[in-house]
Amino acid sequence: MARGGRKEERDGPERRCIATGDSQPARGLIRFVVGPDGQIVPDVAGKLPGRGIWVSADRAALDLAVKKKLFARAARQAVMVPEGLADLVTALVRQRVIDLLSLARKSGQAIAGYEKCRELAMADEMAVLIQAADGSPRGKTKLRPPEGEKTYIDWLSAQELGLAFGREHVIHAALRAGGLRRPVVEEAARLAGLRTDIGGYATGEDKTDA
Repeated sequence: MARGGRKEERDGPERRCIATGDSQPARGLIRFVVGPDGQIVPDVAGKLPGRGIWVSADRAALDLAVKKKLFARAARQAVMVPEGLADLVTALVRQRVIDLLSLARKSGQAIAGYEKCRELAMADEMAVLIQAADGSPRGKTKLRPPEGEKTYIDWLSAQELGLAFGREHVIHAALRAGGLRRPVVEEAARLAGLRTDIGGYATGEDKTDA
């Protein structure tokens, strides 16, 4: 029991996906609540009042929940599901990632630019490497992520990374170890399961940010 308790403290409480039936830590799912008007409301921050309805942070699972009317079954009442729910959830999670990266930048935990990332890596202070999905594959190979799991993110566009760092675009960014590392990595992981447009990124430009 002690072992299980430690695992729950580390990974958080588990929740069951209404689409797949699988249980996993809540950080890997999207929470929904039923609003006062009976509409399904995505609660990506997990803070809205009400009984939670959970769906894996996966586009296929979310589409299945809508198609099979699983929200109504889980809520045990008639509900209204917003049109384009999967796109709405994706946009909300993407904004959370951008906001968290912006917060990390302001706190000095996140930096941007090839040279700064390179210096951070050489000093052995890089915890996570983040590179734009639409950056040049050849240019991105010049930097390597740290060893270990969950140390590389490459499913944000250069423009999205730019929003987090107050620039027009960013190709290379990195996180130092610290309190914001885990939330950024977890939110980015949820975004990865929801996005369907990453495969469309291919600029072919060997563009390196300063």
